[in-house]
Amino acid sequence: MSDKIHDLFSVEGKTIVLTGGVKGIGAMIRATLLDAGAKVIVVARSEASAAAQHKNCTYLKHDLATTQGLEAAVTDIAKHVKQIDVLINNAGSLTMAGLALTAEQWDREIAINMRAPFFLTQQLMPQLKKSSKPDDPARVINIGSIAGQWGKSSGSYAYSASKGGLHQMTRALASDLTREGVNVNAIAPGFFPSDLTDGFFSAAEGLREQVISGIPAGRLGAADDIGGAVIYLSSRASNYVSGSILFVDGAIMVA
Repeated sequence: MSDKIHDLFSVEGKTIVLTGGVKGIGAMIRATLLDAGAKVIVVARSEASAAAQHKNCTYLKHDLATTQGLEAAVTDIAKHVKQIDVLINNAGSLTMAGLALTAEQWDREIAINMRAPFFLTQQLMPQLKKSSKPDDPARVINIGSIAGQWGKSSGSYAYSASKGGLHQMTRALASDLTREGVNVNAIAPGFFPSDLTDGFFSAAEGLREQVISGIPAGRLGAADDIGGAVIYLSSRASNYVSGSILFVDGAIMVA
């Protein structure tokens, strides 16, 4: 590989804040970034296992569903880093309750999936702008979902609404922040192995097999699939990309 291509896709030495980086897709993203030489600050509700410890990874425990938790996370992040190259808003919540969803469940899901990404972006803008360079903007990457575009109901109304809102918020933020040296994009994953997906598949017997049969790629997503997308959007290779929704779904959205 030439030095030019290596530099184009490199995230080595970049400081990246990742929410929800302990389990599922978040853990896949975290592992890929660390393998690529990035310094990662994970903000999550759950504790990291000993196996997940890494010299270039810092874990901060906060609940981003509450204003107090979000503000505490911002303060904690500021203690560790003065500038941020990439903010990845990945923390998410999925409730399969259909019309039985409670107001409390609705509010918490919207808070984690859509409210937290906005206010983290707002409050971490000084650190993002500090790292931005003319030939390498800072980045915000929102992890959305195919559920934000699908009209098919799975009984996860708050999840679908929040992810659809996150996609549109990504476009709106990009229209303003790109001028300030911060690119804003979203990734809309399809079906990946995770606690959220397991909860979805448990809704009906044989649902997992049925879903996989409808994915043209013939399988669930893997760590390299989501990790590669994040590397692209975090690196200089995507300097001119902002306001986009990147589907990483094995073509299920067009099947």
